Parts: sequence; structure tokens; C-alpha cells
Amino acid sequence: MPQIAQLGETYASQIFWILLIFGFVFFVVGRGMVPKVMETVSLRDKQITEDLSAAADARSQADQEEEAWRKRENDNRAKAQAIIAEAKAQSAKATEARLTEANVAIDARMEEADARIASARDGALEEIETVATEAANDIATRIAGVSVDEATARAAVKEALNG
Repeated sequence: MPQIAQLGETYASQIFWILLIFGFVFFVVGRGMVPKVMETVSLRDKQITEDLSAAADARSQADQEEEAWRKRENDNRAKAQAIIAEAKAQSAKATEARLTEANVAIDARMEEADARIASARDGALEEIETVATEAANDIATRIAGVSVDEATARAAVKEALNG
């Protein structure tokens, strides 16, 4: 069979060209391009690592600044609360002092009013006693025809009013 006899020559030529192409590809791509690609990938990985490290450092610094800010804000808030509490205490003292002054003034006015009322009551009672004494004297004189002295009539009226 002549086809089988040509197999060696045909395959030898194909194997030669395959080896030549693979060799070319190996040296051009494998030895020329792949190291450059690997170097680029390595640089990219290094840049990513540096960027991540810088981001972590920036985050750490931001966290520290935020913590310092929070501490300052809490201190300021505490100072503000202290100022507010002090202002409330001063206001309460001032209000208490004004209330005390007002109560003293009101008590003085109440005492004056009580004194005037007591004086008016005493005057009214005395006037009532006088009118009652005169009325009792008149009644005794008109009805019984007896003349009663004023001291006796006044004593009888007082006894009647108190009893």
C-alpha cells in the first residue's frame, strides 16, 4: 500500500513544522510575553497591596480622629450640661429669693390686713354692744317702765353676746 509508505514522509514534515511553530510560540510568547505579563500582574498585585495598606492606614487614622472628635464632643457636652445645671441652680436660688421676698411682703400685708380686720371687728362689736345696750335700755324703759343704768345694760348685753 503506497499510502502507508508516504505516512512517514508526510508525518515527518508535519511534525517538523509543528515543532518549529511550537518552538517559535514558546520562545516568543513563553519567553518574551509571559514574563512581561507576569511582571505587570506582579506590579498590579503590589499596587493593590499598597493601596489596601494605605486604605487601612487612612481608615485607622480616620477612626482615631473620629474617636478624638467624639471625646471632644462628649467633653463639650458635659461642660454644657454643667453650665446648664449651674444656670438652673442660680435661677432656682434667684427665684427662691424673690419668692421669699414676696412671701415676706405678703405676710406683712396679711398681718396689716388682719390687724385692720381685728380693729374693725372690735369696733363693730363695740358698736353692736353700744347699739344693743341702748336698745335694751329703750326696751326696758318702754316695756317694763324701768330705768336701767348703762353699765348694767352693757353687762347684760355682753353676757348675752358671749353666752
